[in-house]
Amino acid sequence: MFKFLKGVVGGSGAGVKDLPYNIGDPYPSAWGSWSHFQGTSKDDGSPVSIFSISGTNAQDGHLAAARNGVKRLRTVRHPNILAFLHSTEVENIDGTSTKITIYIVTEPVMPLSEKIKELGLEGSQRDEYYAWGLNQIAKAVSFLNNDCKLVHGNVCLSSVVVTQTLDWKLHAFDVLSEFDGNNEAANGPMLQYAWLVGAQYKPVELAKSDWTAVRKSPPWSIDSWGLGCLIYELFSGMRLSKTEELRNTASIPKSLLPDYQRLLSSMPSRRLNSSKLIENSEYFQNKLVDTIHFMEILNLKDSVEKDTFFRKLPNLAEQLPRQIVLKKLLPLLASALEFGSAAAPALTALLKMGSWLSTEEFSVKVLPTIIKLFASNDRAIRVALLQHIDQYGESFSAQVVDEQVYPHVATGFADTSAFLREITLKSMLVLAPKLSQRTISGSLLKYLSKLQVDEEPAIRTNTTILLGNIASHLNEGTRKRVLINAFTVRALRDTFSPARGAGVMALCATSSYYDINEVATRVLPSVVVLTIDPDSDVRSKAFQAVDQFLQIVKQYHEKTNTGDATGASSVGISSMPGNASLLGWAMSSLTLKGKPSEQAPVASANSITPLTSTTSSTSSVMENAINAPLRHVSSGTDFADQPAGPAPPSPTSTDGWGEIENGLHEDHDTDKDGWDDIEPLEEPKPSPVLANIQAAQKRPVSQPRPTATSLRPKSTGKVPKEEDDDLWGSIAAPAPRTSSKPLNVKPAAALDDDDPWAAIAAPPPTTKAKPLAAGRGRGAKPFAPKLGAQRINRTS
Repeated sequence: MFKFLKGVVGGSGAGVKDLPYNIGDPYPSAWGSWSHFQGTSKDDGSPVSIFSISGTNAQDGHLAAARNGVKRLRTVRHPNILAFLHSTEVENIDGTSTKITIYIVTEPVMPLSEKIKELGLEGSQRDEYYAWGLNQIAKAVSFLNNDCKLVHGNVCLSSVVVTQTLDWKLHAFDVLSEFDGNNEAANGPMLQYAWLVGAQYKPVELAKSDWTAVRKSPPWSIDSWGLGCLIYELFSGMRLSKTEELRNTASIPKSLLPDYQRLLSSMPSRRLNSSKLIENSEYFQNKLVDTIHFMEILNLKDSVEKDTFFRKLPNLAEQLPRQIVLKKLLPLLASALEFGSAAAPALTALLKMGSWLSTEEFSVKVLPTIIKLFASNDRAIRVALLQHIDQYGESFSAQVVDEQVYPHVATGFADTSAFLREITLKSMLVLAPKLSQRTISGSLLKYLSKLQVDEEPAIRTNTTILLGNIASHLNEGTRKRVLINAFTVRALRDTFSPARGAGVMALCATSSYYDINEVATRVLPSVVVLTIDPDSDVRSKAFQAVDQFLQIVKQYHEKTNTGDATGASSVGISSMPGNASLLGWAMSSLTLKGKPSEQAPVASANSITPLTSTTSSTSSVMENAINAPLRHVSSGTDFADQPAGPAPPSPTSTDGWGEIENGLHEDHDTDKDGWDDIEPLEEPKPSPVLANIQAAQKRPVSQPRPTATSLRPKSTGKVPKEEDDDLWGSIAAPAPRTSSKPLNVKPAAALDDDDPWAAIAAPPPTTKAKPLAAGRGRGAKPFAPKLGAQRINRTS
């Protein structure tokens, strides 16, 4: 038969070439005289099942029953009945003989007996799966008997098939007929093709062909007997060979046994209705049945029930049969999330189930749903996606991230929720390596520039850490423009001590990207200042960084002395260990309390290992700098180190990273592009009064120089010798002063020496108030004289 069908599909014969499906390998078993084949669509290659039956006589009873089965299957639709796709009847003439073949094309299914062998379930998991399958077949039988008033006539193991999602479906409708019990005039056989049913599956009244008793019985009496036969074949693991074997109940579960006996009652009127079997049996009350049933009616559940269910689902899925979870529950869950009926906690269950799939299956079954979820406006869904991005982010292709995922994720950078901004920032550690240079320079770096001056100190800290981690994915021009400015101008001057520490670690981790001139003129001067930082952790990191960068300078010096000037500007930097290591996230903004301006340093003095020698190797310094954790401690930590004076101002958005949008095409010969107004230049010496104030504050972080300073002429006054020795005098803000002499100012000898504000007091007014008659307003011109008598306003 198989060879014949192969020849027919190959082109021999008339008309079969029009069948839009390819016939594949056969299954070893099928119902009745039918053959069951695997198949595929010629259009898109989608899998199908193809059933065929052949006969040599057009009046053959098997062919007539087959035509009845095709008609019934085409017209009867139910979720638990095999879905019909296509049918055709082909007549082949081979010499003097004629063969007629009927084809039915359905959704892809597999015989139940073969699927049971494939799954190999045992114990409670087997019973749970059988309960779910029997539940589905009982619903199909109830639909036929109670709703359609139809009798299937041959419910057994052969008439049940299993879909790719492990659902059980009823088919083999060749015997199916209307129930005409209310027709008193009917006297012939009610089931025209009852002779196709095996004797072992016939109830007593059908075996005797007592159609009067059949018509007086309920519509479900014959099919309830068939359900009993199906239950026996399932649990015994053997095909029913004779009716007497149904008395052997040793393999039937105790919770199902009473209903099994009622299904096989010798009196047709007392047999259990299949609808009552579903409602009353304790056997169908188990975790698998309840879970799948809840998922199927998810739209009818309220938000509280959904939230409770999905929070329990990850643990529940571990207790259910693995194959059923992956092939049945996973598609249901993905569909519910995609169409918005599932809550955000369902994503956790989806990813847990997805972790049991192979990489290829995960990309097909889970990733498409996740990509669609990124377009959701539900903030809870977005949070859940970003919190678990490390579980699926590596499976994204670069094109999908750049075109479909990042545009939606980027909206979180400007969200009003600090928590969403933070997890959006952290997600870039996974997504940034897959972004194009155009997206990084044109979009991502702009967002990071704003986040580095965010009101949340933890976000500023983690932005610095992220920049250090993704530095290897930036092109050379962007690195030259962004890194030093972001780390030295902003991070090292931050009022939050962990942010300063993160800046130091980021500089160490990216040391291979700086030439020797940048190390000597920009990195070292900025880091050395932090060696007297109020926070002990920052000081420790600063000393380690100073040692590392001094090693780089020493290597350059030694190589220069040996006469090897080739590539001297980058000597030894690229080989520095630890540059490729990732920096750990500093903290979470959820652990911070109070306003950003009230944050105390959250790193303890013992958070890193102190240096045992100033000549330690560069690799150990680098390792300590990168792996040093930043821990959140009580608000009283290191308060003794904090000065009483005001903190330096927080960085503002004016510290831009230059023209980031043009960073791909502009000349990068200078590393000061966009930052000239805040470059540390030589400043005029402060006045003695302000120098004393600055010395009292003892702030270790240099403040940005006011832009108006460079416009003032240099003071020619001498600073006393003792003020020259002040360490912070050279970078303190200068006192406001002017070279022009104010009008009517008294001599300096007339100033009160005890008044500290006398030097900057406003001068007294030098002119008297003009009378109102002199003009009608400030700067008004005098009236022109008029001819004739004028009335004088004496009152003015």
